[in-house]
Amino acid sequence: HLAYVIYTSGSTGMPKGVMNEHRGVVNRLIWMQQKYSLTLKDAVLQKTPFSFDVSVWEFFWPLMFGVRLVLAHPEGHKDPVYLSQLIDKGCITTLHFVPSMLQSFLAMNKAQVCGGSVARVICSGEALPKNIIRTFYHQWPHAKLHNLYGPTEAAIDVTAWECTNFENITNIP
Repeated sequence: HLAYVIYTSGSTGMPKGVMNEHRGVVNRLIWMQQKYSLTLKDAVLQKTPFSFDVSVWEFFWPLMFGVRLVLAHPEGHKDPVYLSQLIDKGCITTLHFVPSMLQSFLAMNKAQVCGGSVARVICSGEALPKNIIRTFYHQWPHAKLHNLYGPTEAAIDVTAWECTNFENITNIP
C-alpha cells in the first residue's frame, strides 16, 4: 500500500519520484521509537519542508506515539533566531538539522539561548564534519547528537550512529 510519493534530490542525475509503502514508513517509525524512546514529556519540532523525506518522521513519529508536535512556520527552518525562540518556548526535546544548518545555528550561539529542553538532535542529508560535532557538544553538553544516512528510496534512512568517540574516526558514519 502506497504511503507517499516524494522526489529524490537528483544527486545521481534527474530527480525522480519515489513511491514509499506504508509498511516501510511504519517500520521506520517503530525503529525510531525503539532507538530514541520518545515519552509523553517530549516535544518534536517539525520544521522540514514536506518536499523532503525527513518531514515524514517529523510529522508522524510523535503523532504515532502520542507525543507533542510543534510546527514551525513555513521557511522558519532558515531563521536561527526564530528557531531558538521556538525551541525555548516549545520546550523542544527532539529536532533535526542538516549539518550545514546546524553549523549556522551553532555559529550564532543559538543553542545556548534555547533553554535546557533539547535532549537529542538528529542530523542527516549531508556529511557531518567533526568540527560541528565538537561545537555541538560544547554548546549542548547534555544533549545527544545522532547522524543518520539513507536514500529516499529506503523510507528515509538506513544507517544511524550516535556521535560519540568520534575523534579517532576518519569518516563519520
